[in-house]
Amino acid sequence: MSAVLEKVAVNDEGYLLNPDDWTPEIAEAFAKEMGIELTDRHWEIINFVRNYYKEKGQSPTLRQISTGAGVPTKELFKLFPKGPAKKVARIAGVPKPEGCI
Repeated sequence: MSAVLEKVAVNDEGYLLNPDDWTPEIAEAFAKEMGIELTDRHWEIINFVRNYYKEKGQSPTLRQISTGAGVPTKELFKLFPKGPAKKVARIAGVPKPEGCI
């Protein structure tokens, strides 16, 4: 675990307990753990997810991310392989979307 992540509290699935603790450095550390190198396109989606959470008080589903951020589902799976809604939520520092196993 990186030094950045050692300073924040996470639940047993690795999601931040307090979304206000999030920083871009934490996002980079979570992404690195997952083998994802963040590009500008990743950041567009991460920022969309953070703003959605701030406005609605819940994490967006895969469909809401695809529609709201204007990113085709296929691209989301390419950017965040094997569970994009969960991965982007974790990287964005928000809770796991409801309905995700």
